[in-house]
Amino acid sequence: MSHANEQAVAVRGLKRAYGQRTVINSLDLTIQRGEFVALLGESGCGKTTLLRALAGLDAVDAGHIDGPARPAVVFQEHRLLPWDPLWRNVALGISGSDVRARAEAALAEVGLADRADDWPRNLSGGQAQRVALARALVQEPRLLLLDEPFAALDALTRIRMQGLVKQLVAHHRPGVLLVTHDVDEAITLADRALVMRNGAIAAQYSVSAAARQHRSHPDAIALRDTLLAELGVANEALAA
Repeated sequence: MSHANEQAVAVRGLKRAYGQRTVINSLDLTIQRGEFVALLGESGCGKTTLLRALAGLDAVDAGHIDGPARPAVVFQEHRLLPWDPLWRNVALGISGSDVRARAEAALAEVGLADRADDWPRNLSGGQAQRVALARALVQEPRLLLLDEPFAALDALTRIRMQGLVKQLVAHHRPGVLLVTHDVDEAITLADRALVMRNGAIAAQYSVSAAARQHRSHPDAIALRDTLLAELGVANEALAA
């Protein structure tokens, strides 16, 4: 099924405050089906608050979210249920006569076809995140929210997971919002990189295909410098 020009989520005038502190202020955002958007910003700028609002996990004080009632979410922690085998973890929240078959197919997609009856305690961190990703995508979501899902992984596992996410998103075509602190990760994965500041989207940049494919491409280098400057990181500090 084609999802061309189909909207995954639209946010208008969103506001969220905690007491006297406004975390999200009149924020607007639209993500299309099949579009991968990375959200960058300093700690405490409201990135995770926005993601939780989109996921329906956090209330908002004003504004409107036009999106799915139950988007799929992958957090930094895998949040697998230790008392259930992997296929039941993947099948959580879905129903029908073919639940196990769908769960096993999702595990196969993430390279764990032979582990359906295994237990979360036997997995490495990367394998556990693969199961969390399978659990999200088995729903065929319109919107996929990724909250720094690779932050706790070692460098090599992180690179492998980024490649897997690229492949799976290209196949399933959800709209994706990735919250990350990693500029290189944003450039590698995203079609569009957003910078959040003062509770709103302060800047956004398109990521070229060449930049996504080759970290040494001039487009990637230029965008990396621009995003670091947006985040207040001086090139001189990096070179020191």
